[in-house]
Amino acid sequence: MTIDLRSDTVTKPTPPMLEAMMQAKVGDDVFSEDPTVNALEERISKMFGKSRALFFPSGTMANQTAIKLHTNPGEQVICDKYAHIYHYESGGASFNSGVSCRLLDGNSGMFTANQVKEAINPDAFYYSQTSLVEIENTTNKGGGACWDFKEILKIKEVCASNNLGFHLDGARLWNALVVKNETTQDYGKVFDTICVCLSKGLGCPVGSVLVGDETIMKNAIRVRKIFGGNMRQVGYLAAAGLYALDHHIDRLKEDHKKAKEIGSVLAQASYIKSVEPIETNIIIFELNAGIDENTFTKKLKDNNIHIIGMGGGKLRMVTHLDYTNTMHDYVLSTLKGLKV
Repeated sequence: MTIDLRSDTVTKPTPPMLEAMMQAKVGDDVFSEDPTVNALEERISKMFGKSRALFFPSGTMANQTAIKLHTNPGEQVICDKYAHIYHYESGGASFNSGVSCRLLDGNSGMFTANQVKEAINPDAFYYSQTSLVEIENTTNKGGGACWDFKEILKIKEVCASNNLGFHLDGARLWNALVVKNETTQDYGKVFDTICVCLSKGLGCPVGSVLVGDETIMKNAIRVRKIFGGNMRQVGYLAAAGLYALDHHIDRLKEDHKKAKEIGSVLAQASYIKSVEPIETNIIIFELNAGIDENTFTKKLKDNNIHIIGMGGGKLRMVTHLDYTNTMHDYVLSTLKGLKV
């Protein structure tokens, strides 16, 4: 039994999801003739109260497309210092859009409206023009933390007052919605563009969707083409998304429960310095001084448990659809008995 807790991206389609994929009606999506893709895009656009949605092979491409739609070269994006668009998208903001990132020192990947206001550049020709604010919910490097929606509304006011775009990297938004009892409609009313991922918590093999209103999304398909993201009979993948929306959202509560149980065991372990607060399915923890990170991860690997380091002495575990109750019991037992 191999237990992979490196990420919630490691899941494989369930048998019913595979069946739905195999039964999908498909066509050429470049000609907008794939009925299953069209159905997925229509469903998600309606969920968020937006007029347009576009299916992407990855969340990174969807985020990069959003940045391109909101900005011009030389402009600036305000985001958290832990933002995925800054850390984990290979410098795409500068490479693809020619923009820089103004990094805010937030709390667990979340910042305030006042910080945004203070970060907006003056309206003078020798400053980079601030044009976009981006947030991530839940926060990846912030340990799966969920934003306070009241603060999001305050940030929206700042954006509206200063003519700034507002983009949500909602790679794990489904997790946040389950925890906070918020709705997709709530978010659709606030953000200009939203990227949601299907291949993390929802367990699809591939795919993210970018939503927005007609004006901002007008050139989205052109940008996707430029990035090499246009696809053909992709309805087989879109069918997985439709199935996941029907069957895999409510069960995210199970992932959250298991993550908190792992966190409780780690917090009592003699080899742990600290465990960051756990709201969803991500556990970030730090080892005591003198304990080598590589040695620790190897010991877990020797016990068939795979995790990753995040740098700065922090390690991460992520619970997911393929992490069973049997695996969970084994992990808890192993962590309790681990000698480091």
